[in-house]
Amino acid sequence: MTKGHLIFAQNSDIDYVRQAYALALSIKQHNKINNVCLMTNDSVPFEYTKAFDHIVSIPWGDAAEKSEWKIENRWKIIYASPYQETLVYDSDMLVCSSNDHWWDYLENKNIALAGNVQTYKGEIVTNNFYRKSFVENNLPDLYFGIHYIKKNKRSYEFYKWLEIIVKNWKQYYSIYTPNNPQKFCSMDVSSAIAATILDAKEEFGTGNPLTFTHMKPAIQNWHDIPDTWQSATTMQFTDHADLKISNFLQTGVFHYTENDFLTDDIIKKLEAVYESRY
Repeated sequence: MTKGHLIFAQNSDIDYVRQAYALALSIKQHNKINNVCLMTNDSVPFEYTKAFDHIVSIPWGDAAEKSEWKIENRWKIIYASPYQETLVYDSDMLVCSSNDHWWDYLENKNIALAGNVQTYKGEIVTNNFYRKSFVENNLPDLYFGIHYIKKNKRSYEFYKWLEIIVKNWKQYYSIYTPNNPQKFCSMDVSSAIAATILDAKEEFGTGNPLTFTHMKPAIQNWHDIPDTWQSATTMQFTDHADLKISNFLQTGVFHYTENDFLTDDIIKKLEAVYESRY
């Protein structure tokens, strides 16, 4: 297949493979183009395998063996993907409606990264609470959490720079984010630096439909910021696998960010919908 979805999942104290399984079920539910690849070096429970068309190992050893965030292997995604065109997702997401239409917009792109993320009410996020380093260093406001790559020279060039930056992040962050630098390596910051080096701020971020609902609590336009978004809202996940947050039906891609959101009940409902269709 020339097009497909890839989920990177590398377990730590969090079971990211379980998250990837739920995401894959949601992709299968809503999309006609629904080939899904899991990229992991963790064991995958047999009952999860039905949701994945490919399971590929992380190549060239584990560069994140001692890491909490497990991002040091993500520059390998382009080499591991079995697809010519790939939509890449963070594992802590659910697809709530079809994003098949994205492929038509992306066919003339080499690389596209998400931008203009939304609140659960569908409002464009303008709050820079979590992105002060981007603003103060004039970095492009890009999100690696969902991105598109086409296997060609330009995409490999971008990923090669990601490799260099991730492996030497302290050095590159000191150069490109001297104002209010992050104290840890981030794929969003690393991607923004790579786009800057490649003079591709507009090329990678403008004129593409990639977005997602970002559930970090400080960007929901609430007067008082709660410790967790779940403590400030109600949530309903129906037997048809429809998600409502404070009675707002969720569409598109939902980035839940809080790991305890993904309950066994949600997975059972996703499984039931999958079994009814396959």
